[in-house]
Amino acid sequence: MMTPEQELWACALHIERQHGENASGFIAERIQALTLAADKAGVERWQAIADKLDQITQTPSRPPQ
Repeated sequence: MMTPEQELWACALHIERQHGENASGFIAERIQALTLAADKAGVERWQAIADKLDQITQTPSRPPQ
C-alpha cells in the first residue's frame, strides 16, 4: 500500500509519462477546472502533484556510466 506522499509522486510520474512536455499544461487545466468548481481539496491535491512534477522535471539526469 502506498503512502499519500508516494501516491502524489506516482501521479506526477504517470502524468509526465503520459503528457510529456504538455504535463504542466495538463495539470494547470485541471487546477483551473477545479478552481472554477470551487473544489478546494481537488485544487490542493493537483497543486501538490504540480510540485512533484516540478521536482521531477528540474532534476538533472545522471550522465551514462
